[in-house]
Amino acid sequence: MSYELKSAGALAGEPCRYGQSRLLVRGPQRSLDDPYVAFLGGTEVYGRFVEFPFVDSLQARLGVDCVNLGSVNAGLDSFVQDDSLIEVARNARVTVVQMLGAQNISNPYYRVHPRRNDRFLQAQPALKTLYPEVDFTEFHFNKHLLCTLRDISDQRFGQVRDQLQRSWVERMNRLIGALDGRVLLLWLRYALDAGAGFPEEPVLVDRAMADALRPGVQGILEIRAASAAAAQDISGMIFGPMELPAARHMIGPKEHLKIAEALACDLEPLLRP
Repeated sequence: MSYELKSAGALAGEPCRYGQSRLLVRGPQRSLDDPYVAFLGGTEVYGRFVEFPFVDSLQARLGVDCVNLGSVNAGLDSFVQDDSLIEVARNARVTVVQMLGAQNISNPYYRVHPRRNDRFLQAQPALKTLYPEVDFTEFHFNKHLLCTLRDISDQRFGQVRDQLQRSWVERMNRLIGALDGRVLLLWLRYALDAGAGFPEEPVLVDRAMADALRPGVQGILEIRAASAAAAQDISGMIFGPMELPAARHMIGPKEHLKIAEALACDLEPLLRP
């Protein structure tokens, strides 16, 4: 098998920004003058290492501009706190919102980076009280933190997990409300390697949480995908010589086409006059 060992800069659609947003999202930058569909999400929506992410395929299929607001390593907080991107999404005919992991949001136990939500910033007093034996200065990423907390005590970790899930539902409802409910939720599920610490993306999101959002949205599309390694979908991805390990964990071009087909079936009825 041969790989496209190129710089990620070879990808079509250089990162761009909209309005006053500080968040880099997938280009090319689209005009917002004509009707469009917006897509909010993380690395999968961005299409890391993929030349034509599913958003691009949908634009050709739907015949309407598709604005990719996906950002690498972004979480739910990246968008909830970004007025410029919320405005772009609010003005769309419909917005597809990826259901992102519950570990990457600020909550009563810890704070995350405001844009790169996968990065742990600070433990709150409640977490220091719950885990007095832990030195939180050792952590830089949320998954590492949570895996360590779970290994120390399943019982105490359950309190953290439950709070994360409550915070996630609250934050999602806030985002859906800001978009006036003109939202199609994308529940993009795929298994993670055993060493990842959690079995599946999106982390800590379950059906009860999805069902809690269902009354306020246009629908929920659940898609079971596979990583590039699991789907033998690495060929045709574009990445640098040191990026193969990361690319193996991403979603490859064949899976992006599958996602586009499924989304088109749900979006076409929502875009009819």
